[in-house]
Amino acid sequence: MKGRFFMNSRKTVRGPRRRDHPVPPLYGGAVTRPFALLRRCAVVLAVACALAWSQGRTGLNGVWKMDPGRSDFGPGPVSESRLDRITVDGANMKDTITQALRGGRETTYDMIYTLDGKECVNHVNGRLVKSTARWDGQELVVDSRVFAIREADMNDHWSVSSDGTTLTIVRHITGARRADQKIVFARQ
Repeated sequence: MKGRFFMNSRKTVRGPRRRDHPVPPLYGGAVTRPFALLRRCAVVLAVACALAWSQGRTGLNGVWKMDPGRSDFGPGPVSESRLDRITVDGANMKDTITQALRGGRETTYDMIYTLDGKECVNHVNGRLVKSTARWDGQELVVDSRVFAIREADMNDHWSVSSDGTTLTIVRHITGARRADQKIVFARQ
């Protein structure tokens, strides 16, 4: 006897599947409604997580002004002012930095990174800077080596606050001078 099985809470019926059959099919109807709801919730949750994940990574986009009162430069070089214009486009990031170091003039330069861990070469005020940038969860990690009279290594951890209004760069500098810095920016 050919046909398909149908099930309700009381009995299993064997017979041809018809649209007007009063018993719901085994893999549809009332029997699977809890699973369908669970499946829909899982899809909605996955989409929400993906949006939150991408927001953290693209949350760097924008103009950021350093807040000297909330920043701590330690014994390292001190910026009197700094403005970063950051653009993240897929696996590429451009940071146009305008800053004035204590006792120096204001300069503007671009730092261009690929966010996949490949080495990038930039020049800052005539100094060669080789960097790698990669995501570690919601945090951007940038490791740089500055080639000058004295070489220096910098390890930066960039994070954006959950409300998207604050960018914090925690920096560890080694080389001729060791320093730990925290540079805090407010979104403009």
